[in-house]
Amino acid sequence: MDAWATDQKVDQSSKGLLTMMGDPTSTLTRALGMELTHPGPQGKGLVQRSKRFALYAEDGVVKSLSVSEGPGPMGEEDPAGDDFPESSCAPSMLKQIRALKGFKDEV
Repeated sequence: MDAWATDQKVDQSSKGLLTMMGDPTSTLTRALGMELTHPGPQGKGLVQRSKRFALYAEDGVVKSLSVSEGPGPMGEEDPAGDDFPESSCAPSMLKQIRALKGFKDEV
């Protein structure tokens, strides 16, 4: 995670706004119910995968959880959320956080 944070220029100091964390044993993934249980491919070299999701928490309390899983716009199956990740991408999460904080959407 440190290498990814460095590559993406994420400030992980105590003053940073974002904390990047891994879940190598899927403990959090299972607790959130985000395990990918679809019978299709699990991915290259991965024993277990999670659904594509984004989580916003304040002081350890989950305030928003967005999951990108099918169906797609035309009814396509997308159990992992890889083909249609929009609901868990940054613009969507920022919109949700702004709404939680009482800000109006920008036009």
